[in-house]
Amino acid sequence: MKCPYCAKARNKVIDSRLSKDSTVIRRRRECLGCRKRFTTYERVEEILPMVVKKDGRREPFDRQKVLAGMKKACQKRPISMNDLEAFVDVLEKSFQESGEKEIPSDVIGERIMARLHELDDVAFVRFASVYRRFQDVNDFMKELSELVNRRGKQPSPK
Repeated sequence: MKCPYCAKARNKVIDSRLSKDSTVIRRRRECLGCRKRFTTYERVEEILPMVVKKDGRREPFDRQKVLAGMKKACQKRPISMNDLEAFVDVLEKSFQESGEKEIPSDVIGERIMARLHELDDVAFVRFASVYRRFQDVNDFMKELSELVNRRGKQPSPK
């Protein structure tokens, strides 16, 4: 770490503290050359995989994009932002831990649909209609009838 005042590389750490959310370490340092003090911040470098789109393009995983799609599907539905953000946290963490360099976009889409199916049928159908690119009413009706059939096979809550 170079001193911002004299550019010497030798310094010592005087104090270290975690940030409020424990994702960043703040360090007070003192340059051994000019004796001036300065602050540095350290954070873990998060390596997320690239998303491989259906047309072959690659783009970085974008947490906000996933969250925005889920929010649109859940508009005016009884689903809290905490539930959505918690799911995106789990999704992002699982991709980090997988070690994969690339993730197909359909893997992400299917995981989102599975979670929305657990949370709310209307949100699920909304997301599925965009994700699966329903071409006409028949595609939509087919998805709805599959949803109704799955509901009919599940035991009723007591």
